Amino acid sequence: MVSFVIAISCLSLVFAVYLARWVLARDTGTPKMQEISNAIKEGAEAFLSRQNRTIIFMSAVLALVIFFLYAYVRTPSPADPVSPVQMAFWTTLSFVLGALCSVIAGYVGMWVSIRANIRTASAVRTSLNEGLRIAMRGGAVSGLFVVAMSLLGVGGLYALLEFLGHDPQKIPFTIVGYGFGASFVALFAQLGGGIFTKAADVGADLVGKVEAGIPEDDPRNPAVIADLVGDNVGDCAGRGADLFESTAAENIGAMILGVGLYPYFGIKGIVFPLVARALGLIASIVGIMIVKTDEKGDAMQALNRGYYVTSALAMVGFFICSQWLLSVDPVKYPEAEYAWFYFFLCGVIGILMAQAFVYITQYYTEYKYRPVREIAEASQTGPATNIIAGIAVGFECVAAPVLVISVAIISSYYLGLNSGVQNAGLFGTAVATMGMLGTAAYILAMDTFGPITDNAGGIVEMSGQPEEVRHKTDRLDAVGNTTKALTKGYAIGSAALAAFLLFSAYLDEVAHYGHPLEAVNIAKPEVFVGALLGAMLVFLFSAYAIRAVGKAAFVVINEVRRQFKENPGILQGTVKPDYRRCVDIVTVGALKQMVLPGVIAVTMPIAVGLVFRAFGVGAEAVAAFLMVGTIAGILVATFLNNSGGAWDNAKKYIETGAYGGKGSEPHKAAVVGDTLGDPFKDTAGPSLHVLIKLLATITLVLAPLFV
Repeated sequence: MVSFVIAISCLSLVFAVYLARWVLARDTGTPKMQEISNAIKEGAEAFLSRQNRTIIFMSAVLALVIFFLYAYVRTPSPADPVSPVQMAFWTTLSFVLGALCSVIAGYVGMWVSIRANIRTASAVRTSLNEGLRIAMRGGAVSGLFVVAMSLLGVGGLYALLEFLGHDPQKIPFTIVGYGFGASFVALFAQLGGGIFTKAADVGADLVGKVEAGIPEDDPRNPAVIADLVGDNVGDCAGRGADLFESTAAENIGAMILGVGLYPYFGIKGIVFPLVARALGLIASIVGIMIVKTDEKGDAMQALNRGYYVTSALAMVGFFICSQWLLSVDPVKYPEAEYAWFYFFLCGVIGILMAQAFVYITQYYTEYKYRPVREIAEASQTGPATNIIAGIAVGFECVAAPVLVISVAIISSYYLGLNSGVQNAGLFGTAVATMGMLGTAAYILAMDTFGPITDNAGGIVEMSGQPEEVRHKTDRLDAVGNTTKALTKGYAIGSAALAAFLLFSAYLDEVAHYGHPLEAVNIAKPEVFVGALLGAMLVFLFSAYAIRAVGKAAFVVINEVRRQFKENPGILQGTVKPDYRRCVDIVTVGALKQMVLPGVIAVTMPIAVGLVFRAFGVGAEAVAAFLMVGTIAGILVATFLNNSGGAWDNAKKYIETGAYGGKGSEPHKAAVVGDTLGDPFKDTAGPSLHVLIKLLATITLVLAPLFV
């Protein structure tokens, strides 16, 4: 079974390479288009190279700390899967591999996306369908690499330890560091990329659109290249690391829960998450390949069609996988004869939950619906009413996702509980999480489609292509904005389910070490304080992330103003702006500002566990910290993501001609609202997805220290 998983992962990587070669074989347009594309490519690669060096250094330091804590600080336990030094070695090695695979997957995805943009721009000059296919297949390279690398890492580690003679039931506890490594990289990749993209975007918009009155992506704007670079490092590399972490952490968490059901399913229950994810890869490949449209067709409908096919095939895969791996001996366990079907239904619930999140996010962020139109209408009376309306939408939009998450968790829990398998309720929620993440490769392909088409529009605009070509890229860009918003909704939904799953896995691991927690008693002062600190961290982290964008944008704005003032020929179109200077400024600012919030996020749960261990309630205080921090993180991230998306599309709705169109007073008010929403939806919100899962993986890895 593990060989099957590794084979599917390798085949998916080979297919991703085929898609990359197919994309790279397309036409690269005119010399002017190539000049702009090369500037974007150079800036993106320079930023990611510097960011990865920073992340690798911090990962190396943390790996040494993990090894020291496991080998020399924690007290050995009879429940340890291996000796203390071996435990330290394998936990550290799995951490390093998780971090390394996450870096590789994010880099490869962005490497292709910054080469797909010009090919998409060139293709739309003759065919909208060809541009759509290039952008989607370019995005699919990222989606397939992220999920396949995640699966290959966990499956490969499991196979290696099994080959070395380790007990199959204890292997998941030995490799928990893999998810932590992925989470650690994801946090800094999302933070750094988010700060970069929004600092550049805010600087370009406020000075370009509002002060100078020039269009978006105008070549006279010194910050425009930095803005286009930011789309790639934030939405490609950052979101790729986010979903890499989701799939890696969920795989290990579900395997740990599968260990508890070993008497029923044996080894099959432990490797079930890996096989289910492998079948999801096959479903995503089929969905990606059928995406196409005609010249007057709706590109969003084409992407939705591929998503529906992927979801349907994922359901079929779950049916096969559940019957194959979760069937029990009917003679030995007659009460659980049809348990596999109950777990199949749990997987279906997860897939349907993903669909629900897509629709909810569309409702709150697309301008054809009430919430965004209300914000646009409020813009008629200025920025203040625009902001008030946007904040109201942000608070309102939290309700529906919470109801969906609640229904999914409770229904999958009770399906597991009534399956006939004892104590299988939490495993039912784990299977629902697998269902939601079963389409992760396709969802990430749609997400990366966004920055590719956004860059294509910028290349077309800056290279002076005819208006009809820009109209085609605008159509694709509008779809890309929607898919990016949908992915954020999907990511927070998957983070919620994965965090609940990892919280359950944490309780299982604490029980495994002889400290079972039947309940988390917040009536204890220490436990209540732990919970309070978890909620506080979410707000403190968000504050630092948003402030980081403001600080970096401040420098960009002053630089753009300086260039306009010192070189009047820039706005006249006779002098070329210094694009490289803006890219360098944002790079330095983003890397500098990402460190503090990241360090706070990593160190705080460790500090809570070690401090309250002295009071005899370390494991319980950390459980409260994790539980309440997760709840606060889900709510705040949903508020930030959807309010920011709604502000963005309210501006775009006015730009279609509503309320006076571009350049009108309502449009200027909407630009202010959009600027406020930028760090919400592209920096703090997505970073909170990662924070939620990072807290869970840290506590899972270091649980033995808190007991």
